[in-house]
Amino acid sequence: ELWPTMLLCVWAPCQAQSDTELPPGTPIIQLRLAGDKRKHYEGRVEVYYNGEWGTVCDDDFSIHAANILCRELGFVEAVSWSPSSKYGKGEGRIWLDNVHCSGRERTLAQCKSNGFGVSDCKHSEDVGVVCNQRRIPGFKFISSFTNSVESLNVQIEEVRIRAIYSQRKRVPITEGYLEVKDGGKWRQICDEEWTEMNNRVICGMYGFPGEKGYNTKVYKLLAKRRKKNYWDFGVNCTGNEASLHGCKLGHKVELKGNATCEKGMPVVVSCVPGRAFAPSYTQGFSKAYRVEQPLVRLRGGANTGDGRVEVLKNGEWGTVCDDSWNLKAASVVCRELGFGSAKEALAGGRLGQGMGPVHMNEVECSGFEKSLTECYFNRDALGCSHEEDAAVRCNVPAMGFQNKLRLSGGRNPFEGRVEVLAEKNDSLVWGTVCSDSWGTMEATVVCRQLGLGFASNAFQETWYWPGDVRADDVVMSGVRCSGTEMTLAQCLHHGKHLHCPRGGGRFAAGVSCSESAPDLVLNAQVVEHTTYLEDRPMYILQCANEEHCLSSSAATATPSSYRRLMRFSSQIHNNGQSDFRPRAAHNSWVWHDCHRHYHSMEVFTHYDLLSLNGTKVAEGHKASFCLEDTQCEEGKEYECANFGQQGITVGCWDTYRHDIDCQWIDVTDVVPGDYIFQVVINPNYEVAESDYTNNIMKCRCRYDGHLIWTYNCHIGERR
Repeated sequence: ELWPTMLLCVWAPCQAQSDTELPPGTPIIQLRLAGDKRKHYEGRVEVYYNGEWGTVCDDDFSIHAANILCRELGFVEAVSWSPSSKYGKGEGRIWLDNVHCSGRERTLAQCKSNGFGVSDCKHSEDVGVVCNQRRIPGFKFISSFTNSVESLNVQIEEVRIRAIYSQRKRVPITEGYLEVKDGGKWRQICDEEWTEMNNRVICGMYGFPGEKGYNTKVYKLLAKRRKKNYWDFGVNCTGNEASLHGCKLGHKVELKGNATCEKGMPVVVSCVPGRAFAPSYTQGFSKAYRVEQPLVRLRGGANTGDGRVEVLKNGEWGTVCDDSWNLKAASVVCRELGFGSAKEALAGGRLGQGMGPVHMNEVECSGFEKSLTECYFNRDALGCSHEEDAAVRCNVPAMGFQNKLRLSGGRNPFEGRVEVLAEKNDSLVWGTVCSDSWGTMEATVVCRQLGLGFASNAFQETWYWPGDVRADDVVMSGVRCSGTEMTLAQCLHHGKHLHCPRGGGRFAAGVSCSESAPDLVLNAQVVEHTTYLEDRPMYILQCANEEHCLSSSAATATPSSYRRLMRFSSQIHNNGQSDFRPRAAHNSWVWHDCHRHYHSMEVFTHYDLLSLNGTKVAEGHKASFCLEDTQCEEGKEYECANFGQQGITVGCWDTYRHDIDCQWIDVTDVVPGDYIFQVVINPNYEVAESDYTNNIMKCRCRYDGHLIWTYNCHIGERR
């Protein structure tokens, strides 16, 4: 998620009220979330009581108890709770068992239970919770224990890097005083016990992979001139925490007015941005990052820094199994790719299922590796399927991208006319984007820039969305995106010399976005194993000829002549998170009388035979298909018969057997030799997908004039 300012909330354990507000006799406790966490606002419930940390048993636990607990930790509410030690087994005492809360209690200690330390549970029954990450405004931490504060996590409302005046206009802000907000007031931290590990954590949570030194003289001089308001505590990080809230509190700072932190000054942090976020005018950043073949990549994520983790091994990309997948391993991936620490480690194929081998299983990282490939892992992935593909969401720098683009006039925040903030006559004005050549790739970039997920549709007319009339004028034209850009401004466009014959207003570009998208992938092995040649007489190819499935020389062929066809089967999987649906409305589908069914897409695949230098030597252009679920892991939803709904359901595949019409390339005019056989799905990007890089399949192909062989078939790019 891209933050508009250099300000980040830290969702950390706190107490909701001071001890004096509790009824007399209420046990004094402190809470924290621990264990094998994939998010910073979830974990095993641990209670500090009578000088010792312990856990809570899941017997009779309820969402009411989870709500009380989350509010006591400073979150607005609970989302869910988990039994059976989901976050790992705790240690020490099991302090609470058979907890019953009404939902009106101020602290978990007020809920009915067997009593502290009275339990017949084992740590295999330790309860965990997931809290809503939003925090209670103005929440202040009050420590119940003066002697054990170092065992508690950092507990504050917010944290920010406040840049000095000369650097406030830089984007992103990489350097400045570190300030924390506690009890509604911003405070500095004394640097007397501050460490490099603390810097590493701060930079990571702001989306930066590394930290660097800074000019201490400047900051010392400024610190002497300014009034300081120090926070009560120091900070102690190991360097592996995903954000400041995961660090432990340091020693309590004795506040002595101007004499506080006599031997030090307010903490200053200075971070190194990743290559994609480095300021272009700053010298040295480009030299700091060598451009080389990456060993790790992200696929299937809607936003910058999100995606399924894929690893390159022996020239083939594969996935990572989610067994033991955690924030440490996820952070290694994020930093390796030029982002900050991970804010979430995702399991269960949450960002779509990959293809090919599972290269890594049971990954264990120290957190300081430079690459995921340096971590310990089990090469044996037996029992792992792509339903267990691991993914990450990384912290990325606040670039302010969302402030330069907006959607206007839509029925909901996910759709509308695209309006851009542009410079005009020395002032910034909102205007529209010309819709000439506007398509799915451009819509994809808009949705990414706004943090709204994937593109659902691209619109070249938006008269039905009444935008701001003051923004009707076109300020951007000729936009062409590859789909990988972070902002619309990074796409090719006309610059100051606009050209838009239709104008803006009702013809301005628009988009609709979605939190999920389909992802079609061709099964390369099926193609490789089913390819063969067939000689077929023209008199039984009339339907195919009418649908332009034969080469141009067929137009002059006699009915008794033969066409040589390279036949094969194709099996197209939907590995995404939503159904693949044709863009055209049901009433605009085209009826094909020869084959007795409707075609819902004008172009669904391209079948081509290429020379080794990429020149087309034969084209088996497949105009369109009837899209349906041939086989599913669960139930089928789409069927071509009887003018039925068309599409491919998540987890299903649509199979086109080698023996049906047009499932071929006409190679009648091809001379013997070595070729490349290529299949491209959804070639015109007519329907938005989460990943287009896996829409192409290539095979090596040898034809001797009598037989044909296909080999080395693979999906997408290879090393």
